[in-house]
Amino acid sequence: MIRVLFAAILLFAAGPAWAQPTIYPALSGKKDAQTLTVYSSLDAPLNAPLIAAFQAENPDIAVRYEDMLTGGIYDRIVAETDAGQPTADVAFSSAMDLQVKLANDGYAQQSDLALSARWPRWANWRNTAYALTFEPAVFVYNKRAFEGSRPPQTRGEFIDYLEQHRDAAFGRVGTYDIERAGVGFLFLARDQDQYSDVWALVEAMGAAGVKLYSTTSAILERVGDGRFVLGYNILGSYAADWATRNPDLGIVLPKDYTTVMSRIGLVPKAAAAPELGRKYLEFMMSARGQSVLAHNMHISAINPEVEGPNTIAFMRAQDDLQLSPVPVGPGLMVYLDQVKRMRLIDRWNKALRGQ
Repeated sequence: MIRVLFAAILLFAAGPAWAQPTIYPALSGKKDAQTLTVYSSLDAPLNAPLIAAFQAENPDIAVRYEDMLTGGIYDRIVAETDAGQPTADVAFSSAMDLQVKLANDGYAQQSDLALSARWPRWANWRNTAYALTFEPAVFVYNKRAFEGSRPPQTRGEFIDYLEQHRDAAFGRVGTYDIERAGVGFLFLARDQDQYSDVWALVEAMGAAGVKLYSTTSAILERVGDGRFVLGYNILGSYAADWATRNPDLGIVLPKDYTTVMSRIGLVPKAAAAPELGRKYLEFMMSARGQSVLAHNMHISAINPEVEGPNTIAFMRAQDDLQLSPVPVGPGLMVYLDQVKRMRLIDRWNKALRGQ
């Protein structure tokens, strides 16, 4: 309740507190064009190819694109809906738990789309919340630091490396600060469910002087330039994009299991133009939209019709990978319970200190 109240205060009192939107006029030049409003956690410049492709197929539609933090998307949709105001026509966010909570709590509407029945069952919750990307948690490494040797391929090998190369690794390993980075918390929660030695791994990172960051780019920058030798549980889509510009950045999809998260799209209940929201959501699920995600934005696609690198089809063709996608559903909300969340964070902090 306090969180929603705070969001409402920001909405009505602060006004400009929200980021300035990026406006894409209708390509047709139509003056009275309909406007699609998107709330997204993806930076506008990164998302621009998707908007361009959508408008190429829908030249009479203008787009108002607002990029914000994942918590901001959730708070704003709740505040606007509860105030009886229209909100975004579509929300696209990497906070899987918050997106599912919106759907579960009645802040999203059902969207029966052409691909709904054929979408993977784990990626579709009640035709309301759809996983639209397939993004693995990876190890990243500096190639120069591993010349003549192989970087860790499993979590067990990651532990072994940290213990056997204490001097080379100390202070040169990075991962997410799970208290500030939602994706880092999600990945750790999955590790706890799937890896029996997860706390031995966290202790090994703590003993190696691991550095914690709230952003992916901070870790990738340091691994790429050689300040760090390794990064753990890094969002693969960002790593793949960085690797295209930095030849010294290497990527490993863990061979014991590879956790896969997704960005979730949904049409809010209070959408001003829900038909436009569904049109955009359907485009994002289409082979064309998913191809743009995979090939132009370096974000792995789910649609099985899309082939090549950065696709679910490509990753599933690798015999030595054990892919473990995070299912879209109420199970994601477990760690929104503050008691359970703080219990996991407390154990994380103690393990980092070797306790």
